[in-house]
Amino acid sequence: MSVELSPSELPPRRLSRPVAETARRARVDPRVQALIPRFDAPFFQAGLAGYSDGAMRLVARQHGCPFCVTEALLDRTLIHGGKGKIREDPDLIATECGMGELEDNVAATVDDHPLAGQIMGSRPDEMARAADILVEMGHDVVDVNLACPVRKISANNRGGHFLAHPAEAVDILRAVHQAVAGRVPCTVKLRRAFDDTPEMAAHFERIFDACYEIGYAWATVHCRTVRQKYLGPSRWEFLEDLTRRRGDRVIFGSGDVWTVSDIFGMLDQCGVSGVSVARGCIGNPWIFQQARAMMAGLEPEPPSLLQQRAALERHFELASILYSDAATSRRMRKFGIKFAAHHPRAEEVKADFIRCTSAETWQAVMDRWYPAECSKSQLALGLGKPNHA
Repeated sequence: MSVELSPSELPPRRLSRPVAETARRARVDPRVQALIPRFDAPFFQAGLAGYSDGAMRLVARQHGCPFCVTEALLDRTLIHGGKGKIREDPDLIATECGMGELEDNVAATVDDHPLAGQIMGSRPDEMARAADILVEMGHDVVDVNLACPVRKISANNRGGHFLAHPAEAVDILRAVHQAVAGRVPCTVKLRRAFDDTPEMAAHFERIFDACYEIGYAWATVHCRTVRQKYLGPSRWEFLEDLTRRRGDRVIFGSGDVWTVSDIFGMLDQCGVSGVSVARGCIGNPWIFQQARAMMAGLEPEPPSLLQQRAALERHFELASILYSDAATSRRMRKFGIKFAAHHPRAEEVKADFIRCTSAETWQAVMDRWYPAECSKSQLALGLGKPNHA
């Protein structure tokens, strides 16, 4: 399935006050921080299929992200010890870097905590076993994905499929919660319904209410339907209505959060406890840094070329711990394409990243467009060394 990595035409937002004022007033919900003390800001990085591995998460944390979610892990992958299990060990990169103590991990920005391990599957017993594995691996939260709209996922009775089958969804939720047995919080990712019919709206309400009755700490609600996938605008007014009716519950919002202003716009308009930043943070870890700046009453600043280079180099370095040389270059190519959007000559940089096939060609693009040393005038123009690669 093709997923848009830039926003569709968005409807006007109904904000009660300027975004900067909302940002200055923003605080994390105390119920969230009571469970996860280091979750100290009302936003976080979502689990993003094909993107949000340990390398991306650690770069986000280095730029102010307080909490992250893994890519959705299939229960059977975890149970059978597949590569997804190994690579989603929250302490893998820290171990590979030889940093064993918590304080050292934090100082070296290789501490991948607090982290929610997100699971997806078909059967309550297998989901329960997978949840237990995540806890044993050291994840701080177990997150159940009942939202994924990808056809091959729903065709296998996983993810968003369950929003059309509430009794099965509740069985999954109950089994996971019982398996975790209070060792860490359980949370759930939902979409606003399977489709726009009244029947499916009622199914959402049943599943949503059951989450809190069972004991889930919060639900993250994406305000598109499963049928809608990622097309068209998300309905923030749905979240607005949901929080108005269920104001006693911790609810996080998701959908069309592309800029730092969108984070605070969703907090204001929708009344959610926190905001899940998904596609808007791919190649843009500065969105978290900018959000913290706005909370402190400062103007959010775009990243300089030197800051862009530092983030790209760090991301490549961390990715190389998880993957082979060839796989690192392939994986980082798609990140480079997104990072290029911040460059003054974005299209040329993007084209060069698309042509990357190895660490050497990657480094050539870096040296050409993100020079480690150059004059202020060159930085202003986005110019570096000639490309002789």
